Amino acid sequence: MGSQPIQTFSVEEQRRRHLNMEDATGQLEMAQWVLNSPDPPGLLQELGSSVREIIFPHGKKHTSSTARPKQQSRAMEFLQGVFPILRWGRDYKASMFKNDLMAGLTLASLSIPQSIGYANLAKLDPQYGLYTSVIPPLIYAIMGSSREIAIGPVAVVSMLLSSMIGKIQDPLADPVAYRNFVFTVTLFAGTFQAIFGLFRLGFLVDFLSHASTVGFMGGAAIVIGLQQLKGLLGISHFTTKTDVVSVLHSAFTSIDHPWSPLNFVLGCSFLIFLLIARFIGRRNKKLFWFPAIAPLVSVILSTLIVFLTKADKHGVKIVRHVKGGLNRSSVHDLQLSGPQVGQAAKIGLISAIVALTEAIAVGRSFASIKGYHIDGNKEMLALGFMNIAGSLSSCYVATGSFSRTAVNFSAGCQTLVSNIVMSITVLVSLEVFTRLLYYTPTAILASIILSALPGLVDIRGAYYIWKVDKLDFIACIGAFFGVLFASVEIGLLAAVTISFARILLNTIRPGIEALGRLPRADVYCDMNQYPMAIKTPGILAVRINSALLCFANANFIRERILRWVTEEVNEIKESNERGIQAVILDVSNVINIDTAGILALEELHKELLIHEAQLAIANPKWQVIHKLRLAKFIDRIGRGWIFLTVSEAVDACVSSKLTALANC
Repeated sequence: MGSQPIQTFSVEEQRRRHLNMEDATGQLEMAQWVLNSPDPPGLLQELGSSVREIIFPHGKKHTSSTARPKQQSRAMEFLQGVFPILRWGRDYKASMFKNDLMAGLTLASLSIPQSIGYANLAKLDPQYGLYTSVIPPLIYAIMGSSREIAIGPVAVVSMLLSSMIGKIQDPLADPVAYRNFVFTVTLFAGTFQAIFGLFRLGFLVDFLSHASTVGFMGGAAIVIGLQQLKGLLGISHFTTKTDVVSVLHSAFTSIDHPWSPLNFVLGCSFLIFLLIARFIGRRNKKLFWFPAIAPLVSVILSTLIVFLTKADKHGVKIVRHVKGGLNRSSVHDLQLSGPQVGQAAKIGLISAIVALTEAIAVGRSFASIKGYHIDGNKEMLALGFMNIAGSLSSCYVATGSFSRTAVNFSAGCQTLVSNIVMSITVLVSLEVFTRLLYYTPTAILASIILSALPGLVDIRGAYYIWKVDKLDFIACIGAFFGVLFASVEIGLLAAVTISFARILLNTIRPGIEALGRLPRADVYCDMNQYPMAIKTPGILAVRINSALLCFANANFIRERILRWVTEEVNEIKESNERGIQAVILDVSNVINIDTAGILALEELHKELLIHEAQLAIANPKWQVIHKLRLAKFIDRIGRGWIFLTVSEAVDACVSSKLTALANC
């Protein structure tokens, strides 16, 4: 009887050993999954895959059993990928057209006066603003994927072009050369946009972050508003600079020169009317059409007032001749040779990024309301081809307008047919009604632009950025003051520089977390965030919070880990306990590594061996484990020190430590 408990204990011990062997076998098998993963695709394969993904978004879903139907399916899918109208056009119904027709006509009533005003802001003749509301919307309707976006000229891009191109070509001294330069910039802008979409370079647009955009738009709105003092006061001599100091100085010094009070009275009267219409439309959603037609009503009424009272003979400045008819070809106006091509390309790149940022932000905002998603790269492709076609047909850079898109959405548009209706309506106006715009006062155009500016100043958005992220707010303020007190280029440069500096700071000094195990779980978390996490004695588990382990941060990470190891050794030097026996690197957040990163890991491994500690790697990503294999780093630390999870790595290190103690 006395031997029975000993026999029972022996059975339990064997069972425990059997379970431990099963766990060890399972851990070994999972480690082999990591070590024996296939090679990742190469650079050329990834590039080809990106192009195929744009052209064939559902390329792997062919169910055709024969080659011919499969080829036909691929051809149709290619066409639908490039021209989404072929996809949604098949399901288009007559009931949708009623809504799109009303939305398109409402949109045109707002687009016609705004296009003339924005052309004036871009230092172009009025017809070029109307041209830009004809061809680009038609191209986008065929290639675009946003259902609500309204395409045409916008205030910020118009000001950007006039401020940057005006330094190279004087619009007053040589208006033809200035116009041709604008068309050339538009061609470059469209080309860059198409390239961004084709090669999936949308991340370049993301350098102009949301916070930077809020600041940039706010500063640009104030500058645009101050520039309208020229039209509102009827001033003949006004500065071409865009900074607030120069504009205010020009406005105050121009008071001494002849100016027309009638311009100011007429402009302010209709500005008050437009702002009241805007207020009524915001308070009562059913009256959305009222602020939409208010600009057109203002143009008609002010033109009649000037015509009937002969106010143009009493100092009121008028538009005078507006060339009608279809868009003329501008192929031969493009300046693709000469010393100024590089400058045109630079301005085109900046315009492309600003236009893309606004269009994609507008498109995604309204797509989220309707519950669907738009592909940013496809949008870039559509906007690019739209502007390339526009540059060949006397248009300047077009993009999505927030104010007109809001009107289009409120008017109940269903598809991009509303853009087609708007385009046709503007085209009819060019053919029939341009003569009637002869007596339109320029003060009204200034009033229309001023009435659209409050939507560009997002005070709530700026306060939200300040409340949530102070570094983001610095980018916002940098862009705002850069545009306000320097120039549009400086504001953009400040915004991108601050955003890039933040990314660089996070890359050079990434977060490194000491991990501990949560009670009653096998989850390892940051011990600062979860104070209840338990540290495993003799083991330092570390997580690297960086997507790249590269030349910029490799030494920083290595030194930080070695400092922790040294601190641990110094703390227990007086006691008889051993120091750190293993360092586990959780690289689950690291998606790629370069040669400098591998070299830093090798140096870390050597330093740890001096301290009699072992290096273990947990959860390496595809590219990381592939490069570690190529560099023979896995062979140096041992294939048994690569793990799928931190928990498995800790268990293996504890078992190794117990074995080492048992052998002592």
